[in-house]
Amino acid sequence: MRQFDTALGFAGSRHPLLRPLRWLVYLLLVAVFGGPLLALMVSAFSPVASPTSLTLWPEHVTMDNFARAVDRGVLGYLLNSFIVVGFGLLLQIAVSVSAAYALSRKKFPGLRLVYLLILSTMMLPEEILAIPLSVVLADVPVVHVNLVGTLAGMIIPVAAWGFSILVMAEFMREIPIELEEAARIDGAGEFRILTTIVLPLCRPALGVIGIFGFVMIWDQYMLPLLVAQDSAQFTLPLALRTLRSDPEVGLGVLLAASLLALLPSVLAFLAMQRQFMKGLTSGAVKG
Repeated sequence: MRQFDTALGFAGSRHPLLRPLRWLVYLLLVAVFGGPLLALMVSAFSPVASPTSLTLWPEHVTMDNFARAVDRGVLGYLLNSFIVVGFGLLLQIAVSVSAAYALSRKKFPGLRLVYLLILSTMMLPEEILAIPLSVVLADVPVVHVNLVGTLAGMIIPVAAWGFSILVMAEFMREIPIELEEAARIDGAGEFRILTTIVLPLCRPALGVIGIFGFVMIWDQYMLPLLVAQDSAQFTLPLALRTLRSDPEVGLGVLLAASLLALLPSVLAFLAMQRQFMKGLTSGAVKG
């Protein structure tokens, strides 16, 4: 609550009208952000027949929408999404930590140019990269492997993300260099310094890139659309489009599948929220 007061500018003021105004703002925010989520959850458990019958309170709770969604292969799409986000996030964290360690602790010619190139990757819309990426995935340079039609084609492109690299690099830059120098005097190598000294101090930053990386990979739509050759390779966000265009699938089934697509991101945030808040707080203090 204190963080919300600070963010909304209520902290430190004791005006008599502030308390009801603060609760009015809180209720408005809950209605704006929580209303659609509540309607989605309630409608997924209700026998919804049309978009006009969406409700905030179920008259009859039913699991039929979820059962019909499972019959439509939602669990297979969900498994594909978990495979892509699991391996993709592990690769992304490994690449981010390695690249950030080199950028923040080493000095080499062209360091600013490397930063500029990483920043430029964040400024290009994925629609512009779609055609070049599809060409590269069809014939990967050097190894000449075709990744189109495979889950690996959805995993490898998300391994490097400029946002995660820059967040880790800025966090590692704040770690005292004396800790590494003392470890080197004791005979520790670069890998041991990174894994036993630097990474334990970067847990808040790992929480931040873990949550943002999870959501980024989980919500990927363009990349699975480029790579998937048939419905068996669809991830759940991509499969929602197919379910939406299927005239035999009702709105209730679509909402149940949407709720299943939403839950992993919420659970990931709840699991890592402590490290996420520490990362945001430490960044604010340093700023």
